[in-house]
Amino acid sequence: MKNFISIILLLLGFFGCGSNSKKNNEVSESKNSVQQNKPIVPVFNSQKSYEYLLKQTDFGPRDPGSLRHEKCLNFLNSFMKQYADYVELQTFTHNGYDGKMLKMTNIFSSFNRQSNIRILLLAHWDSRPRSDQDPDPAKRNKPVLGANDGASGVAVLMEISRLLKSSRPNIGVDILFTDGEDYGLEGDTKNYLLGARYFAKNLPKNYKPVFGVLLDMVGDAELELKKERYSIGYAPNVVDRIWATGRDLGITQFSDEIQNWITDDHLPLNDAGIPTINIIDFAYPDDSNRYWHTSEDTPNKCSPESLEAVGKVLLHLIYNYN
Repeated sequence: MKNFISIILLLLGFFGCGSNSKKNNEVSESKNSVQQNKPIVPVFNSQKSYEYLLKQTDFGPRDPGSLRHEKCLNFLNSFMKQYADYVELQTFTHNGYDGKMLKMTNIFSSFNRQSNIRILLLAHWDSRPRSDQDPDPAKRNKPVLGANDGASGVAVLMEISRLLKSSRPNIGVDILFTDGEDYGLEGDTKNYLLGARYFAKNLPKNYKPVFGVLLDMVGDAELELKKERYSIGYAPNVVDRIWATGRDLGITQFSDEIQNWITDDHLPLNDAGIPTINIIDFAYPDDSNRYWHTSEDTPNKCSPESLEAVGKVLLHLIYNYN
């Protein structure tokens, strides 16, 4: 009898262990499934991004109408064709201050074109034709090199483009490089934002991205990104989402402080019905010392770490979008 009971207990123990083992396997498989479904966010290469900044400034100032401007256009067009699924040059003309007709070009690139859920990332690739804020009057008619004001935002988006090619996201991403953002004389607002205005009036057919994100002056080595007031007014949810991502990642360059209203390429897009925010550090490098629109806007005032801070947040925004 004791032997019979012992056998019964052994059998119960055996089947019980099998049941627990099965449950453990199911839990393990469930965890693995969750891990597999969790998106892998590519690593932003800060050095590559900084190299892209240098490649642009190596051409010199990219002021419209100059040979340097044309050479940089060819470089950016070739680069985007290497990585994007689709690239379109949007060419337009503008009557310059000297009476000459200037040729300007937006570069519009798309990734994962099949997706109906799309976001737009943009930056201006031109640089200012005059250093009108320079403390030295002799330099005020010379074009700005534009390492931060122009090249930095483009450099971040170039590195993101490289990563989008190798790691396809679940959503569609469009990247726009605008021309003629910084052409106007101080106070002549109708001659600023030329490429963004043209794009807003000539959107691709049925183009309705969920939102847009403008990058401008994001390479400052002393980067502090405050929330811009127009952005808060037009797209508060997008501002909250991006700054929350920065906090979650421990990226201290994103500050919850609020800065002034800044006239920039996001305004024409908002007017066209695309809620678009501006990520910008207008105090370059700080409120007491300004390199903005001066001959001092050079690569040594920028840093790979600042480019990475912005690029990392945008990558997490793209690959964790739901």
